[in-house]
Amino acid sequence: MPIYEYECLECGTHFDRLQRFGEPDPETCPHGHRRVHRLLSQPAIIFKGSGFYVTDNRRSGGGSTSRNGRKRKESEAVAETTTEKAPPA
Repeated sequence: MPIYEYECLECGTHFDRLQRFGEPDPETCPHGHRRVHRLLSQPAIIFKGSGFYVTDNRRSGGGSTSRNGRKRKESEAVAETTTEKAPPA
């Protein structure tokens, strides 16, 4: 469940609530005031695992590879030879 941050417009109190997506916003602040609105805040994102640095996901052997494992240079050479054929007369 997400945590939402609220602010009371009367007393300026900031407070957090752990709520489901469909729950309505609280009607009062902890001090009992009724003018409350939700604040926009940064999402909590946690990156775990490797692959977030340039050196983590590089493959050795030079030349980058495509999805099926062949080198790009080979697939580009095949594409060039197919486009160089003369059109049928």
